[in-house]
Amino acid sequence: MSNETNYQLTLTLPTPEEFCALRKAAGLSPRSLASATRGLPNSLMGVSIRKQGQLVAMARVVGDGSIVFEVVDVAVTPSEQGHGLGKQLMRAVTNYLSEHAPADAEVSLIADVPADHLYAQSGFQPTAPESIGMAWHRE
Repeated sequence: MSNETNYQLTLTLPTPEEFCALRKAAGLSPRSLASATRGLPNSLMGVSIRKQGQLVAMARVVGDGSIVFEVVDVAVTPSEQGHGLGKQLMRAVTNYLSEHAPADAEVSLIADVPADHLYAQSGFQPTAPESIGMAWHRE
């Protein structure tokens, strides 16, 4: 990571306010402050990267802690992209998974293009055509 001394990686969750702001800045679908406040404490693992105290990157792992794990909310603020922060996030995530996910656990993520290349570097592989990601949205 370039200028490593400018960045501080911690295995912590962002505040709900930071979470919502970074999702918006990174172009991810918005989440309400109420949802973030309720959901973040249910995370299995979180990783945050800060620059001068400001949240610039984050990722989480959610699931039941044994059978199913999902990597979610991987985000880097646009002004900090290209500095290896995504790789640092994924290294922390895969280290957590290596320590906590049993060999028979299902570990998944939904990859936006072109972020799928980042995830492939961390050992994630497309599941198609055997399976495809699907989503349900409340109407």
